[in-house]
Amino acid sequence: MPHREFLDPDLAQILLPFAFDPTTGDGAHDLGHLLRVWRNAVRIARVEGGLGPVLTAAVILHDCVQVEKNSSRRAAASQLAAERASDILTGLGWDTGAIGQVQHAIAAHSFSAGLQPGSLEARILQDADRLDAIGLIGVARCFYVAGRMGSAIHHGTDPRAQQRPLNDSHYALDHFQTKLLKLYENFQTPTGRKLAGERQTAMQAYLAGLLAEIE
Repeated sequence: MPHREFLDPDLAQILLPFAFDPTTGDGAHDLGHLLRVWRNAVRIARVEGGLGPVLTAAVILHDCVQVEKNSSRRAAASQLAAERASDILTGLGWDTGAIGQVQHAIAAHSFSAGLQPGSLEARILQDADRLDAIGLIGVARCFYVAGRMGSAIHHGTDPRAQQRPLNDSHYALDHFQTKLLKLYENFQTPTGRKLAGERQTAMQAYLAGLLAEIE
């Protein structure tokens, strides 16, 4: 059995004011998202273990710098958040080793960054965050972001993209094929993968029903 260290609610309360910029108005990366990622991380850490303070800080600060999905700087968002987290934790007197662990977990959690998580805490954060990108909550977030970016729900005559290239910047439904349905393949922990399997099934069922209505 792994050594178990759960997340620290007291530390989370200290870090919460730094968690995100509420003025951005991004409902896909708000307090609700943060709480869902927290709960996912707790469920995974109860089985997999991990360093409680490092994982707590990484979860709370993983979106402390927010970049819009359609920004040219999107791929750098997690690295910017990692740098900001370093400044925050330095100001709170953390040692450089622990700060480096938090930075790596935050930098590696993002799909856009394309980094491989090299620690248990990084793997747990990546899984916890990606669980919120799939399943029915993932569906809701996908269409919310699409509306925020001004995208259509689906291509009018070819929703499955059978005779056209996928374009998820124009059609929300294309995002299922370009990203959401692929996330399950890369979950990092056994517990995360189990939870992801349940959500993958729910998401596939939703997609099949939606396409049946469209067509």
